[in-house]
Amino acid sequence: MSAANAPKVDAPVVPAAPQLSGLQLYSRFAFAGAVCCSVTHGALTPVDVVKTRIQLDPVTYNRGMIGGFRQVIAKEGAGALLTGFGPTAAGYFLQGAFKFGGYEFFKQQAINQLGLETATNNRTAVYLASSACAEFFADIALCPLEATRIRLVSQPEFATGLMSGFGKILKSEGVGAFYSGFGPILFKQVPYTMAKFVVFEKVSETIFKSLDKDSLSDGAKTGVNLGSGLIAGFAAALVSQPADTMLSKINKTPGEPGEGTISRLVKIGKELGFRGSYAGIGARLFMVGTLTAGQFAIYGDIKRLLGATGGVEIAAK
Repeated sequence: MSAANAPKVDAPVVPAAPQLSGLQLYSRFAFAGAVCCSVTHGALTPVDVVKTRIQLDPVTYNRGMIGGFRQVIAKEGAGALLTGFGPTAAGYFLQGAFKFGGYEFFKQQAINQLGLETATNNRTAVYLASSACAEFFADIALCPLEATRIRLVSQPEFATGLMSGFGKILKSEGVGAFYSGFGPILFKQVPYTMAKFVVFEKVSETIFKSLDKDSLSDGAKTGVNLGSGLIAGFAAALVSQPADTMLSKINKTPGEPGEGTISRLVKIGKELGFRGSYAGIGARLFMVGTLTAGQFAIYGDIKRLLGATGGVEIAAK
């Protein structure tokens, strides 16, 4: 039989990857967010230690980020740079799950309510509202561990680690002490997260307008996520720096008897002034820019590995 007369054999049909939805999809978003936040915040614990020292004692730690590293090491040893690593890694694992998983969830709810076309035309508002809602719930999970971290960093003699510090605060000051900074943490984290997500979405959208996203390699997509995340991190750090300084101050020591959180915030704000509220901004720009770039890169990679491709994008084509 000649080749021309040979029976035609159809190429095998490769089934399309199933589109995830519901709990299967959002649990993957949450896991990817938990890992990316825990890894990046944990890795930058030394920078956060120096940044917090500059905020809490700018008279002593007045030599910038590099000088602050040297001061901490000279005074307390290199191990002091890992103070608060436990609550940092644990706290941001929980926070990352709620933040990234919640952002995708609330974005989808907005799309369901508005319709895809309306959501796309008003995508900046959708990004802002979705990230704000997600961060609110994320902060409920983060606040107790963040309070413990700041106490360990600001008072190295307070406890030996996460469990002992958490238990000591609970026993001596009660559950309320963990949420004394809830107001400032919302004031810090909600604008931070809104800036972080909306700037990331806008920058990556601009980049992908000039590139064919579907034809890009995974490495190129990771590079776009890194660059977009870096710019988003700078914007988020500048927006949230005053509240970050106030959060460090309010968690450093217990309030006076009968003193409410609002009155403490007003007093701290007056003491700091504009210049004082931006103490440690150099270290925080470096820290937040780096960790945000890492977060979006890791988040995107883990989503691809887990097949979490069922989300709806509303960026303009």
